[in-house]
Amino acid sequence: FDVPPGAKLSGKGMDTLVTNEERCQMLEEQGIDYLIECPFVPEIMSMEPERFVEEVLVGRLKARYIVAGTDCGFGHNRRGDYKLLQKLAPVYGYEVDIVEKVQYQGRDISSTYVREEIAKGNMELADFLLGYTYRISGTVEHGNHLGGTKLDMPTANLFPPEHKLLPPNGVYATKTIVDGKRYEGISNIGTKPTVSEGNARGIETFLFDFSGDLYGKNITVELYTFERPEMKFASLDELKVQMHKDMEFGKKFFAEKANR
Repeated sequence: FDVPPGAKLSGKGMDTLVTNEERCQMLEEQGIDYLIECPFVPEIMSMEPERFVEEVLVGRLKARYIVAGTDCGFGHNRRGDYKLLQKLAPVYGYEVDIVEKVQYQGRDISSTYVREEIAKGNMELADFLLGYTYRISGTVEHGNHLGGTKLDMPTANLFPPEHKLLPPNGVYATKTIVDGKRYEGISNIGTKPTVSEGNARGIETFLFDFSGDLYGKNITVELYTFERPEMKFASLDELKVQMHKDMEFGKKFFAEKANR
C-alpha cells in the first residue's frame, strides 16, 4: 500500500521503518522487476476481503502465487486472514504459501520489536531482526558548509521525512551507498547544537575514502553501531578533535568487523 494502513485508519502518524522509496530500492536490489503500489483510499479500506481477493489480487494483479504470514489481515476491518486465502485458492486457481512467524529469544520478530530496538539505538540487534542493515535514504542537501571549510571534513547532509523512524541523536558507524558503491564512514544524527540552535533534525555523514561532489545525489546511509550521544562543544576546535576520535572509532569498528 502507498501508506501504512494502520496510520491511515487511525488518522495518526506512524514512524515508518522503510519509506516507499527505500522499499522500491531494496526490492530492485533483490531483482524484483515490478512493484505496484495500491492506493489505500476509502474504496480499498471498506472493501470486503472476498471482494479484495476477487477484484484486486486475482482480477487486477492476476495473482497465481500468493505468500502471506499467519498474522496477515486484509479487507474491511482486517476480516480477511490467511485461512481465507487458503479457502479461496481452489476457487480462483492460485497457489498460496503461508509463512510462520520467526522468533528471537522467545519473541515474535515484528515491526514493533524492531522499532523498540531502534529507539534504544541498539542497531546491531535491530539489523539482525530486520535481516539487513537499517538505512536512511535521501537527496544530499546543502548544510552550513563548516565541515568542508573550518573542519576540513566535508560531510553529506540528509533530512529524512518526518515519518521516517530515526534512532537516538548521536554518532554512528555507517556505510553510505553512492552510485552503487559502499563507503565506510561516521554519521551524526541530530541538530548539530555546536554550530547553531534550532536546526532541523537530520543525518550528517563523513565518508572515509570518498572525494567528489555529492550535492543533489541520492544516497543511502546504513547504520551499523552507536558510538556516543550528540554533544554541544564549547568551540569548533573541540568539535574537530572529537570528530577525529569518531573517525578512529568507525575505522576500528569496520576493521574488526571485517576480521570476524
